Amino acid sequence: MKKSELPKIVPVFPLSNFIIFPKTTVPLNIFESRYIDMINDSMKSNKYIGMIQPNNSNNDITPPKLHNVGCLGKITSFRETEDGRFLIELKGLIRFKALKEIKLSKKYREYEVDFKDFYHDLDDPKEEIKFSDLELIFKDLKSLFEKRGFIINWKALEKQSLNETINALAMASPFSLEEKQMLLEAKDLDVRKNKIAEILSTYTNDIFNNTTLQ
Repeated sequence: MKKSELPKIVPVFPLSNFIIFPKTTVPLNIFESRYIDMINDSMKSNKYIGMIQPNNSNNDITPPKLHNVGCLGKITSFRETEDGRFLIELKGLIRFKALKEIKLSKKYREYEVDFKDFYHDLDDPKEEIKFSDLELIFKDLKSLFEKRGFIINWKALEKQSLNETINALAMASPFSLEEKQMLLEAKDLDVRKNKIAEILSTYTNDIFNNTTLQ
């Protein structure tokens, strides 16, 4: 994808406690009428939608205020079910900064966005981090996942690139909305790896002392 192909305005899907990173693919089950409209419109144009988290500190505001940073995704798979839902797969392309909401007559929300801080998401960086560097992080993450009842195919993850692996774990992790947002906004893979380690350190007592997080 070229910088010149990036849209200036994107429809946004504000989904709480859900993030998508560049170069990762996630399945989505679309059933609300406004988002069915959004997917229909997107399929007719460039197949782009923006994933962004609502800001938890504004629970009483309708529509909810959104975080400043989200990720542009492209619909790579689309299927309509017999009961009218859409099952799609969305591939993360590049993060964006939400500048301002565009007020139109559509049911869903659209934002003017800026990609300039995240152009490096479009690159294919050489991986400086070795898988062995991540083993301790993965060990602690695995303990946390299993304690929370999550099942991860770790062998399959090891076959992916480190970029895909770290981002997949960040997306699937039982971290809070704010923690996931911090991972999304991390400048690059190395920073994201360190942020995961920092977050995990706050869960360490829960993992090893078998206490319950409040």
